[in-house]
Amino acid sequence: MRALPLLSLLIGSCMTVPALAANSSPEATEWLNKLAQAEQNQSYQGSFVYERNGSFSSHDIWHRVQDGKVSERLMQLDGAAQEIVRVDGKVQCVSGALVSGVNAATPPDSAPRMLDPLKLMSWYDLSVAGKSRVADRDAVIVTLSPRDQHRYGFELHLDRRTGLPLRSLMLNDKGQLLERFQMTRLDTDHPPTDQDLRASAACKPVERAVGAKTEAVAGWRSDWLPPGFELINSSVRRSPLRNSTVSSLMYDDGLARFSVFLEAVNDDAGPDTRTQLGPTVAVSRHLTTPKGKVMVTVVGEIPLGTAERIALSMRPQDAQASQ
Repeated sequence: MRALPLLSLLIGSCMTVPALAANSSPEATEWLNKLAQAEQNQSYQGSFVYERNGSFSSHDIWHRVQDGKVSERLMQLDGAAQEIVRVDGKVQCVSGALVSGVNAATPPDSAPRMLDPLKLMSWYDLSVAGKSRVADRDAVIVTLSPRDQHRYGFELHLDRRTGLPLRSLMLNDKGQLLERFQMTRLDTDHPPTDQDLRASAACKPVERAVGAKTEAVAGWRSDWLPPGFELINSSVRRSPLRNSTVSSLMYDDGLARFSVFLEAVNDDAGPDTRTQLGPTVAVSRHLTTPKGKVMVTVVGEIPLGTAERIALSMRPQDAQASQ
């Protein structure tokens, strides 16, 4: 599966939960709480398949929780070999095509998320839709239906024994499948060993920028964000391609995420673009600001129209930008 200023959380909870209780199932909330606890406390190993945009890939996964530390290793089993090792959400090493993706496209470390059903109830209707069987394990089906057009819906098949996700379907507003994750084997009785979690020789350590500044990101703001999305991470780094500075901001609604990248460009910069691969969109727009011309790129698992509106809403702090 893919956690806010305290005052806004308390105020938002007091104002919204009573009105939304009738649309969200207490049983679904209990299952999501069980899922959140399982991801923090349950060790396991297994195999899963991943489908996006009509393409399938198979993977092995080892996930161990020991002395409060979460270690995870993933291996892609078909096509070009790809591997990633993480400890407490921080990427330690990657291999294959993941190397350029982690080092160039996005910050390697994502803030760990703890699912909060109370927060999700403000933006999704939660319900239990029945039962199923996945990877020879009994499961309960929990659905999360978005309350607006700015996020996708989910159908989760959770293991009755542990609460771990056995199948996850991401659906658009027409009910069409955008992404599927499905376990084919799950072993919760034998925690991964040190050998299981040891990276292969092909897994390259992730280089982290030294002295990366975050205070400069405060110079950017958005005039509009989809309801419920909040800034959870920001950074500034040097772009090796253009020898320029790239500011990045990551937003989260407790389930979905997207990132905004801002980079100063010249008049001969490339054209505006908008692409979608399965649930992931990438929208780039040029803005003219008091700080000069900027390329704004929004990447995440949100609808195209929402990503474009976010890109056009970015502004220098206390200033107006024009398209």
